[in-house]
Amino acid sequence: MCGIVGYIGTQAATEILLSGLEKLEYRGYDSAGIATVTEGEIHCVRAKGKLYNLREKLEREVNPANIGIGHTRWATHGKPEEYNAHPHMDTAMRVAVVQNGIIENYRDLREELKARGHKFRSDTDTEVIPHLIAEFLSHSATPGFTHSSTLFLEAVREAVNKLEGAFAIAVLSADYPDELIVARQQAPLTIGFGQGEFFCASDTPALVPHTRAVLTLENGELARLTPLGVEVYNFAGERLKKSPRTLNWNPVQVEKQGFKHFMLKEIYEQPGVVRACLEAYLHPDWHPDKDTSPINLAIPASLYDDLEHVQILACGTSWHAALVGKYLLEQLAGIPTMVQYASEFRYAPTPLTVNTLTIGVTQSGETADTLAALAMEKKRREGKPSQFQVRLLGISNRPESSLGHLVPQIIETHAGMEIGVAATKTFVSQLMAFYCLALDLAYRRQTISATRLEEILVGLRQLPAQIELILESQERYIEQLTHDFAETKDFIFLGRGINFPIALEGALKLKEISYIHAEGYPAGEMKHGPIALLDAKVPVVAIAMPGNVYEKVLSNAQEAKARDSRLIGVTPMNDPEAAETFDDLLPVPAVEELLSPILTVIPLQLLAYHIAARRGLDVDQPRNLAKSVTVE
Repeated sequence: MCGIVGYIGTQAATEILLSGLEKLEYRGYDSAGIATVTEGEIHCVRAKGKLYNLREKLEREVNPANIGIGHTRWATHGKPEEYNAHPHMDTAMRVAVVQNGIIENYRDLREELKARGHKFRSDTDTEVIPHLIAEFLSHSATPGFTHSSTLFLEAVREAVNKLEGAFAIAVLSADYPDELIVARQQAPLTIGFGQGEFFCASDTPALVPHTRAVLTLENGELARLTPLGVEVYNFAGERLKKSPRTLNWNPVQVEKQGFKHFMLKEIYEQPGVVRACLEAYLHPDWHPDKDTSPINLAIPASLYDDLEHVQILACGTSWHAALVGKYLLEQLAGIPTMVQYASEFRYAPTPLTVNTLTIGVTQSGETADTLAALAMEKKRREGKPSQFQVRLLGISNRPESSLGHLVPQIIETHAGMEIGVAATKTFVSQLMAFYCLALDLAYRRQTISATRLEEILVGLRQLPAQIELILESQERYIEQLTHDFAETKDFIFLGRGINFPIALEGALKLKEISYIHAEGYPAGEMKHGPIALLDAKVPVVAIAMPGNVYEKVLSNAQEAKARDSRLIGVTPMNDPEAAETFDDLLPVPAVEELLSPILTVIPLQLLAYHIAARRGLDVDQPRNLAKSVTVE
């Protein structure tokens, strides 16, 4: 959730660190700081709030340091105040550390260190780390002592072996001004290789402006960065042979390109994302007469053999995508499917089922709860009879992430970099992954006819143009419509069948960026309690698309209208029955119900965006939220 950057080289470090932190703002934060080493001293500057506050402080002085670390903090332990901001330092202010994650045993370590005379200045768990490192460094301090070339590295290694929990750290020492030490355990950290300079960051957007050559640390690894190169070790101190890889990202991907916010830009990128998914997943020349699957996911047959159950683990928006996936897997492929909150599954897993495929869905590939739930499922199936053996699959926008190292097979969602904290194009790309997975399984299990399969494929190929039509015809109208909700405090979203998860997603988007209370319900459940909430001050958004629940949704909507709620309908274009039912229409092209979620979510994204933008809120970085939840 927090952001880490580090630099060692020949350039002035401060601006590189600041610009790197700006590239990581999308991750969410409430304070920031940097530390550099100059003339044998650590210079640390921190500020509460946004990065411009830190920049203002730094602009008051000239800092020629060519080594430094920076951090944006999202508060976990301790309030979002300057004294809790990173970097944190030891008592003598000779060691500085930035950290992402949570140190679970920090209280015990803190008490031990206090007993040895260490003075603490913050409420954070992170502060124990520089004190620990300083303690181990002091063990080697003897009269006439000469610095060993590996002493700093060894002190950091000893310290991380005392830590319990998930963490990624970057460390500086005033006594070792030519070394930057980094370490990873269950939190992402990547090293960038430049010409005579080296970088580290918690996510690659901070590295892209400087280099495409990167090395992602694995769990239980630390590295020593010096002007001469990078050395990688495991926590046992053994030197490792590692090779960097080349990123294929373009810096233009993380620019607004004329849009007011990244979120709006990413909403408009969705037709291109769907096209990219279709190009990646679908065989272009497939015909029903061909004796092969029309879907190209490159999934080994062993994952599909004798498959009887699917369980999906996810959080947040990915959980909503998984609910759509459940519908598709059950209705198209005939496979019983369970969708679990990863955070709940970790502590109350379902009984083991035979011949089960477990799918982890995470946009970033770094979601802590999802990774932990997958790892637990893998462990509890080890050594079991063959029918209980683990089968793991990931769906992610980041195949190089921790998820990619945990599971043997990834369906890459091809969404490109998403900066806005509220997921839009990554949600749609996850839906596309589930459509293709369900169709591939349906073909292999022969649960739908070749003719029906071809009909669905034709419909999928029409979706990009249909999304473009919604954006062209609806955005201005939706922007005007939001003027009426300046004082609204509550929204209800309704859907049935495959569009119930879209009602949940529409409500989540509105909550995330406008801070309006919103709830999504199955439309048929309104009369079982939630209808008591309705009055003229509570607008109701209903998703009513042609299909076997269309008339039912219209009937449920009428119940809301009878309670004086303003009724907004996401409906097919030019539908006279919908025009009679709803006060306001957000029409989308008429498609069959099975494919409708890809379209019905678009006006809900625009509605949430324009309500938040009209209120003058920080759309891309909503309060209290982070793009990637890398701590429990």
